[in-house]
Order: sequence, then structure tokens, then C-alpha cells
Amino acid sequence: MSDFQNSGPILVTGVNGQVGFELARTLQGLGHVVAADREMLDLSNLDQIRTVVRAVRPAMIVNPAAYTAVDKAESELDLAMRINGEAPGVLAEEARKLGAPLIHYSTDYVFNGEKDSPYVETDTTDPQNAYGRTKLAGEHAIVESGVEHLILRTSWVYGARGKNFLLTMLRLGAERSELKVVADQIGAPTWSNTIATLTAHVVAQAKAASDPAQWWHERSGIYHLTASGATSWHGFASAIFELAKLDRSPSVLPIPASEYPTPAKRPTNSQMSGDRLREVFGISAPDWKDALSLCLGSR
Repeated sequence: MSDFQNSGPILVTGVNGQVGFELARTLQGLGHVVAADREMLDLSNLDQIRTVVRAVRPAMIVNPAAYTAVDKAESELDLAMRINGEAPGVLAEEARKLGAPLIHYSTDYVFNGEKDSPYVETDTTDPQNAYGRTKLAGEHAIVESGVEHLILRTSWVYGARGKNFLLTMLRLGAERSELKVVADQIGAPTWSNTIATLTAHVVAQAKAASDPAQWWHERSGIYHLTASGATSWHGFASAIFELAKLDRSPSVLPIPASEYPTPAKRPTNSQMSGDRLREVFGISAPDWKDALSLCLGSR
């Protein structure tokens, strides 16, 4: 196992994305960060992945990059599978050859959303759309590679940049007096900064370990990393306008998901328990509304 305290950089993919942008900043001070955008490291090009990893020789790979167009994945399955399913496996294989651990991000969409309580890491997976199937394939590829790894499943990711529900609501709210938002799908809106900050806390623990190889070996696995608490998309939208303190806010009307059909089926219940993350690493995410307030305050 490479000791990334003393040798090799931390390779972060997708640094122009919501989570990657934050990771490139929160990981500073924990090692030299090589921030790879799509031009440097395109996950749809598996040969390029091998070339870049072998050139950089990272002591750790952190992979937030993904194909995230959930509805488009239904018609671009091959591309989504290459980026979400095959690329993580290649990263894992190259990391294992270097003795470097891999941190990878997955999704609540690996579940069918029919459970009536928060999902735990050992619950049976049953993705209901192409995006979820490709992300689950990536999880399996990482585990099967034998690399030391953390797979962090998150949900309803938003931030002050990129394409996400928060920015869509703020844009539409400025254009319309009334918005209809789905009220019968439940989850935990999770700020991209929260994900990156908690990731950095975990990396700091690994860095401080007396035996990093043993530390990683004992903790490798899947963890759920989402904000605490839960709400509906309607509740999320309502909170956005409550906390944004706009001069004029639209009316937000609740509708069932059946009134807003999408190419990809969404889980009814996207709640995931953070108990394992807290028990193993002693960290937990803030309440979703507290994090949203911080995010809006930083815009």
C-alpha cells in the first residue's frame, strides 16, 4: 500500500463538476492535488484513463466524475455505462497496481425506492433506471478489482454551480409566478460542499493513521453520505425560496410524480441512513436545511 502521506499526489477527476470543484479545494493540505478536468481525463476514453493514471502515479484517486444526465441515460446507455460502469473499474485496476486507494461516489438510484424507511448499505440493490444500473455496475467493478476503496452513495446533489435542482428553481422562480413541484418523492438534498468536506475529514483520518495500509483495509466498503433529515422535492423548493429571500418568490404547488412523467423512473423513497458513516468515521452530515442555508449564504 502506498503511503500517500509522503509520496504521490491525490488525483481528483471531474473538477468542473459540482462535487469535483469542491473536492479540489477541500483536499488542499492533505496532499498535492492533481485536479483533472474532462480535457485531461475523459472517463469515456478508457485508454486515456490508463495513460493518465500511469503518468500521474497518484497515491490516491478520488472519482466524483460521472454521467449524471439521468433521463438522457435511457437513450445513451452505452455512453453512460462506459463512464459510470466501466471507467470506475479501470480507475480501480490502475489504483490497485499502484497500491493506491480509490474514493468513488455512487447514488441512491441503486435502490428501487420502495422501502418505507431509510436504506442501509446492506439493503438489496434494485435500480429502476439506466442511470442507476450503470452506477451499480461501477460499484461492482470497483469491489471486484480488489482495490482498497470507499464507495460513498449520495443523493439529490446540489450546489452553487453546474446543473442542479437549486439553480433550476432559482432560475424558474425568477421567470414564473407559479411552480408545480413533485411532492411524493422523499430524499435528502445534499450540498456538494458537504460531500467534499466530509470526504476531506475521512482522508485526514487516513493520513493520520499509524498504519495507513491497515486503516484502508479495515474500512474499505460502501457508505451512505447524505444530508441528515429528509423532505420532498416540493419541500426542497419551498425551502429554497424561503431561505433565498428574493424580492419576489413564486407560489410552489405540490403535485404527484404521475403529473410530471420523466423518461427515467425515480425512486419514491431516496432516504439513506448515515449511521455507518458516523459509527466508522465519527462524522455526520448536517441537516439538509441547515446546509441549504449555508449554500445560499455563500452565493
